[in-house]
Order: sequence, then C-alpha cells, then structure tokens
Amino acid sequence: MAALSQQPVSEEVVAAAIAGVITICRAQGHSLAQVQEWVLADDDLLDQKTRQWLSEAVEVAWSTVDAVAVATGCEGDR
Repeated sequence: MAALSQQPVSEEVVAAAIAGVITICRAQGHSLAQVQEWVLADDDLLDQKTRQWLSEAVEVAWSTVDAVAVATGCEGDR
C-alpha cells in the first residue's frame, strides 16, 4: 500500500488500493457492510456523490477480489 502513494493517481492505482483495503479488511474479519459503512460515513475528504460511487466500487471489487482468491487458491488468505 505504501508503494502506491509514490505513483501518480490512475485507475490502476485506485483499483489496487481498493483491492488492498479489501484484503486487509477481510484478514481482520470485517464484512462488506462494515467497509461500505465506513466509506459512506460523512467526512471532509469526499462529497456524498463520491462516497456513494466508492461504496459501489468497493461492492463490485469485493466480489471480484473473492473470485480472484478462489481462482488462485488463496481462499485461506482472506
């Protein structure tokens, strides 16, 4: 995750960051609902429209990261 902060922001960097957060949250036993709740929480960084978009992106990524883990045999790493 730290290496991502050294790169210019691009779609690939955002996708990698989301996947990394999902992997970490799963390893800590958090659910998709919890992660979405955190994303949707009001803050000074993102407006409501952006938080909603990010919440939806996390939902799609959550199932995608799950599919990749199954396909690569990394299910136990979640």
